[in-house]
Amino acid sequence: MKIYIVIPAHNEEENIEETLESLVNQQLKPTQLVVVNDNSTDRTAEKVNDFIRRHSWIHLINKKSTEEHLPGAKIIEAFYEGYHLLDEDYHIICKFDADTVFESNYLLKLSQHFRENNRLGMAAGQCYIQKDNQWVLENLNNNDHIRGSLKAYRKACFLEIGKIKRSIGWDTLDELMAQYYGWELKVDPSLKVKHLKPTGFNYSPGAARLQGVATYRMRLGLILTLVIGLKRGLLMREVSVFFSYIIGFLKAKREAVPFIVDAKQGKFLRNYRWRGIFKRFKSK
Repeated sequence: MKIYIVIPAHNEEENIEETLESLVNQQLKPTQLVVVNDNSTDRTAEKVNDFIRRHSWIHLINKKSTEEHLPGAKIIEAFYEGYHLLDEDYHIICKFDADTVFESNYLLKLSQHFRENNRLGMAAGQCYIQKDNQWVLENLNNNDHIRGSLKAYRKACFLEIGKIKRSIGWDTLDELMAQYYGWELKVDPSLKVKHLKPTGFNYSPGAARLQGVATYRMRLGLILTLVIGLKRGLLMREVSVFFSYIIGFLKAKREAVPFIVDAKQGKFLRNYRWRGIFKRFKSK
């Protein structure tokens, strides 16, 4: 099973070596791996070149962009820089972050999951962060959510969902669209991935507003945006996050920002999210 990996990287000299070392030491090695050095001002490229000299299947692209870090568009633009360098002869395409460290059996276990289930469209492990000198689950989302830092797609699923949307919220939308088209998802809790920087570590203040824009573009509606924003605000312990979601949603609605799903898909997404909310409410 051919696995291609694209890793966007911005000023990751402190982490990229650990990430690449963990992938070089996989029991099932990637067929191709591309690091997209996105406007870094540190020694990220130099660190990657050390691996390129030793491994012909690792490649580097240097990309110029803005220095501002916003979740979504910037990262996905970098992903596509790497993706377009690759050919179409892959079975699994992965988008990994440059601050993730994988156990040696990670790719092997992923490939086994995909081989065992022909309708498995996406799969991943779980992220762990260091807290009080121990590695603990980075509990930002439901346990069935595949984190944006660990995306692995079956080729047929990746193409059917229209690949990755160039929008904030892409890492939720891709899962929902995969299920819209009848694909299954799998999070394997036995695959523990070290996330060297907690999510949101360097997000700009405008990120939450863009999340509100994303809920509008996905046709989720104002009430769901209120619920999602409240949950994220509680997790981040910042009331401003909640209000930023609402401001972003209302601004997008006022400006008639284009949707990224059609009406039928939007209805599916809303129903799916409400079912999940009611299910969690009943389980408490």
